[in-house]
Amino acid sequence: MDITVYAAFLPHDDPDAALAFYRDIVGFEVRSDVGYGGMRWITVGPAGRPGTSIVLHPPAADPGVTDEERRMIAEMMAKGTYGMITLATDDLDGVFERLEAGGAEVVQEPTEQPYGVRDCAFRDPAGNLLRINELR
Repeated sequence: MDITVYAAFLPHDDPDAALAFYRDIVGFEVRSDVGYGGMRWITVGPAGRPGTSIVLHPPAADPGVTDEERRMIAEMMAKGTYGMITLATDDLDGVFERLEAGGAEVVQEPTEQPYGVRDCAFRDPAGNLLRINELR
């Protein structure tokens, strides 16, 4: 049996800012941009890799989420503790420089971690943490 990750979901609170960040700064291609009921779901991913996507979605769009839960999600997003994803590249320094030059919020510069990876970290406009590992 062969199983792979097809899509990961990250919340956004401003679809235009999310689109600009992932398309213009990170360099992902836009796969779809779907609006419904005043909300937008934007699917992005690395060029040439159609089998891997990130879906940027409106948080708490599920009708089963209560107003209290929506408030808690908004608070966690504002603190940067709600969404996270780990990406990977063979050019960590180049990616770091591109994202930093694009105005991405730097959380951690490229660092050799004691657990065996070299990585860096950024926050997207919604506060989601992006860790970027160096492929070796």
